[in-house]
Amino acid sequence: MSWFAAFAVLALLGAALLRWGTRWGSTPEERARAMPGDEYLRGGPRVRLAMTRAITIKAPPERVWPWIAQLGRGAGWYSVDWLDNGRKTSAWHLVSWVPEPSLGDATAIGYLRHIDAGRTVAWWLGGGRFIGSRARMVSCYLLCREGRDARLVSRISADTSGPLAPIAMLAFACIDSIMARRQLVGLRDRVEYCERNPTTPRDPETGDRGQYQFYEILYALGERAGVQGKEEGARWRQAAIEDGILRPD
Repeated sequence: MSWFAAFAVLALLGAALLRWGTRWGSTPEERARAMPGDEYLRGGPRVRLAMTRAITIKAPPERVWPWIAQLGRGAGWYSVDWLDNGRKTSAWHLVSWVPEPSLGDATAIGYLRHIDAGRTVAWWLGGGRFIGSRARMVSCYLLCREGRDARLVSRISADTSGPLAPIAMLAFACIDSIMARRQLVGLRDRVEYCERNPTTPRDPETGDRGQYQFYEILYALGERAGVQGKEEGARWRQAAIEDGILRPD
């Protein structure tokens, strides 16, 4: 096989894997449906993508919702902890001191811009930098009932601008295809573990607000968790104020 043919085969394989990763577990109907936050990217750069993944969790939606509510808000990200959580282990139980989500809660992935309690949350990051490009991102989680179980749909949408925008978007899609799938599986595993073992947490609380999450979370009401100053939570809190979501301190 020539080098050109080998490269073509690898390119086709890579494209197939990326396609699988950006729509992992989701149905055509789930990929086509409108979700909160889709409108946040209207009028932006042409280099963009929307990645929709989904998973079924063997628990009623009302018992899955608290896990979504605490995601990234002091309980960690349920994904690859050594890569996105400073080697801290994301919580395997519902953390007692994490408050209910509020508009304007801010952390590494932006600030909470939409909440429909028990059903959806959407995080908005309005102007980050990634591989030399200006990037915007929406992270939305939608919870539905599926028989006696729960169906969780995750949509990560982003756009970029700048000379390296196509490269940045491709790199982001590759990385997120790994992280997002791991997050959904990690969330499912935690919920189902606690359904089987409701009184035996794997990693009991110590009272340390940075026990389960490395990146700082600034709650809308002023409290904090995570490791202070890690990532740009303060920047996204200020963005929430400028966007009229929060009142100035």
